[in-house]
Amino acid sequence: MNLAYLNGSPSQKGLLKAEFADFIVKEELGYPLSGQGEFVAVKIRKTNANTLFVGEKLADFAGISAKNMSYAGLKDRHAITEQWFCLHLPGQDTPDFSDFVLEGVEVLEVTRHNRKIRVGSLAGNHFELLLREVEKTDDLERRLARLKTTGFPNYFTEQRFGRDGHNLTQALRWAAGEIKVKDRKKRSFYLSAARSEVFNLVVSARLQAGQIDQVLANDALQLAGSNSFFVAQEAELEALNQRLTEGDVLLTAPLIGENSADLPANPQEKDIINQHQALLKLMAQERMKAARRPMLAKPQDFLWQFEPGGLRLSFFLEAGSYATGLVRELIENAE
Repeated sequence: MNLAYLNGSPSQKGLLKAEFADFIVKEELGYPLSGQGEFVAVKIRKTNANTLFVGEKLADFAGISAKNMSYAGLKDRHAITEQWFCLHLPGQDTPDFSDFVLEGVEVLEVTRHNRKIRVGSLAGNHFELLLREVEKTDDLERRLARLKTTGFPNYFTEQRFGRDGHNLTQALRWAAGEIKVKDRKKRSFYLSAARSEVFNLVVSARLQAGQIDQVLANDALQLAGSNSFFVAQEAELEALNQRLTEGDVLLTAPLIGENSADLPANPQEKDIINQHQALLKLMAQERMKAARRPMLAKPQDFLWQFEPGGLRLSFFLEAGSYATGLVRELIENAE
């Protein structure tokens, strides 16, 4: 998929994830763990390890089914990542994880909590990246400055779609009635990939139209810092565009659901949604609720430094935004 850039195609190439230590992710839940309760929370650091695989091994060690293991989010395999896993152990002692041995995995902390850690129940992630074979140029410095002030297209990137886009391919086959999907996790992955595809197309079209900094009639806007949304009315556009400039409201794009075709939208968004009738039918069949997601993501605490090895970046992204989306605005061949 050739998605539009906020600042045009990057002028130089570089390497991301040349080594595992070039991509470091530290999860932030955003809430304190209680220290007591029927759930055991295990914070681990993993290197070149798959989140699901590690979670299953933790569940095995604790003597429970993988169904009773959870996590807040999937993390990159080809990286060094820190994240929490949650094991449901009501009425049982906390296992001694000093005996847990798995290549590339280190247990950092163990505590208990009174609630399950669920997918999406995190504030976000801290990233430390090294982009290798990158040179300091005026163009790159302009891109870095704009990332800090404006952000980057909040695209779902490759990992959302599976290896070689497998999850999206399967979602389209499912929607066309070519296959049946019984496995619950696969159903979730395929539905997410389908919604992500439509979201990306809407954002890309908005960028191509040069309207990423402009409120249009029937846009769904999000109040910054909240989960509140409202639809822009024609008579309010002047005031709303001022609020957009000030960062008080955010442009959003759809995560399609069962009633997406009936919801207000600007003509461009409506047209893209209506081009995906099979996916809309699948969303209705699976009773998926329509949702919204900001078109742009803005890194917090964004710092950069050029060094002999390349360009070092550190920043925080809210849950659901992808660091590879940020890197995409800086260099070609980001992975």
